[in-house]
Amino acid sequence: MKNAVYFSILLAALAAAMAGCAHRAQTTSAPGALSLGMVTDVGGLGDRSFNDSAHAGLLQAQSQLGARIQVLQSKSAADYQPNLQAPTNQHFDEIYAIGFLMNKDLDQMAKANPKQNYAIIDAVVDDPNVASITFKEEDGSFLAGALAAMVSKTHTIAFLGGQDIPLLRKFEAGFTAGAHEIDPKTNVQVKYAGSFEDAGAGKELANLLFDSGADIIFAAAGKAGLGAIESVKSRPGKFIIGVDSNQDGLAPGKILTSMVKRVDVGVFRTAQAAKNKTPLHGHLILGLKDNGISLTDFQYTKNDVTPAMMKKLDAIKAAIIAGKIAPPATREDLATFKPVAI
Repeated sequence: MKNAVYFSILLAALAAAMAGCAHRAQTTSAPGALSLGMVTDVGGLGDRSFNDSAHAGLLQAQSQLGARIQVLQSKSAADYQPNLQAPTNQHFDEIYAIGFLMNKDLDQMAKANPKQNYAIIDAVVDDPNVASITFKEEDGSFLAGALAAMVSKTHTIAFLGGQDIPLLRKFEAGFTAGAHEIDPKTNVQVKYAGSFEDAGAGKELANLLFDSGADIIFAAAGKAGLGAIESVKSRPGKFIIGVDSNQDGLAPGKILTSMVKRVDVGVFRTAQAAKNKTPLHGHLILGLKDNGISLTDFQYTKNDVTPAMMKKLDAIKAAIIAGKIAPPATREDLATFKPVAI
């Protein structure tokens, strides 16, 4: 849980690289250098979350591997195909589709271009030239839920998701189970914004959850989650748990921690393989033991997270890595989850 400083440096580099345009390319590398293309989902760069985390991995490849990188931002689903086609036409060494919403478009592209290497985040595309990178979000969400249950004064916490889909239910189920690992009587409320882009809806729902008694909200909702962060700024004694990237600095002291999904690790790992002329294909799953999931280091909330809580979190993390705790990834598995004595 000590990656916050390094990741913040990468995000600082990201902020400097972005100018808000729809199509961003960096071409400073020498001719013949590793070439990497990335297509964002509709959240785009600047979400301080999923897309920015992926871009951080791309920037790391540019810095450490000398890669030439190109980023194309999708404003709608209609942009996926043309955005994937552009770097395909240029025969990039690796092309990344950032987000499960591109799975069908990437499948079509991969079948039409069998010699091109692709990678997709958060989906499995079963083509021989595709690396499918997914994460055990339930692992980190379990830790986040355990922490929330320990810190909560009202014994009511909440999960705020973007869309009610199987991917987000992994966050929901893990978070709820983690809270019940600490206290089975903890009340976990659940709301979905219906969108990853509607910051206003995220803020409105967060206010509703706070008003109904929750004092900690785990917001896994993209830009809708940024709206939830806005809501907590004027709420004494309330916290948000951030997601995907290190969001702790967006509201210092009000973000209890962030459940970091190291999309940058997946992106950089496939870039290294492409650099070595051994491109990754198949399904790569990253969890706690792979450094693909973590909590941040409580830079702004050390007074709220006691040494006893930290010791408990470390024990739970070790139990997950050892297989003694299996965080549920579905609502069905959550229904049968039993706390484990550790």
